Amino acid sequence: MTPDTILAINASHRGEKGITALLLEKMRLGAEETGAEWETLHLSQLKINRCLSCYHCQKGEKRLTCVYNQKDDARLVFDKLSSASLVIYATPIYLMTMSGLMKNLLDRMYSTMDVSEARLTGGLIHHHIDPSISSKPFLPLIVCGNLETSSWKNAADYFRIYARFMEAPQVGLLVRNASQLFDVEGNSRLLRRFPKVREVFSAYHQAGRELADKGRIGWWTQRRANQEVIPFPFFSVLKHIRPIKRQVIAVLNTPSYFTDNEDNNK
Repeated sequence: MTPDTILAINASHRGEKGITALLLEKMRLGAEETGAEWETLHLSQLKINRCLSCYHCQKGEKRLTCVYNQKDDARLVFDKLSSASLVIYATPIYLMTMSGLMKNLLDRMYSTMDVSEARLTGGLIHHHIDPSISSKPFLPLIVCGNLETSSWKNAADYFRIYARFMEAPQVGLLVRNASQLFDVEGNSRLLRRFPKVREVFSAYHQAGRELADKGRIGWWTQRRANQEVIPFPFFSVLKHIRPIKRQVIAVLNTPSYFTDNEDNNK
């Protein structure tokens, strides 16, 4: 079944101004071209309190009701999750994992689950979940500045395991490293120096179309979206070699590498 309503949850602390939001916007344009409805929630603009582990949601008549109901925006997000056909969990990487904004929201899902009821979910021993919230088809979008796979792997592994415990189909994985190279507004030098940035933007646009048309991202589109943009042959392989790493560091530490003084002075 193809999704008619796509909900993107942006967990960047920069909200609408970050690279995560920029990539989501490319996808939104593609999805809406095919007639899908799209909504982006910026968690930085919402109030999501941390879970208190108070067990209020697991007791008595108010079971499955969070102590923060009507006091913050978590319930609003869950209601939108419930009505969406497909969800994009978009998070930048902070200290090798998802942002605190995303983790706070996911922690609050505890209040939608009856932990006293043991079940098998995805072949794993778990407890009751609310499938209308937790089991939606989803796509992780992971954004990081680092070039190392190890910087984002923890977040990718989390969502892979989440898919099993929540019986939620994962419909692709988008990982955008070297995110600082995509801050191209007002810096034409980046586009000239890194022409593959345009290819990646095009792939994100296509990814939005495919999510709306097919409910998942095709292998080729995902590969184009996740490609390395450093203009060096076989960089995805060579970047793991220590002498190459040293050369990359030397280039990245060049003061004018990411700026174009001619452009910025206009």
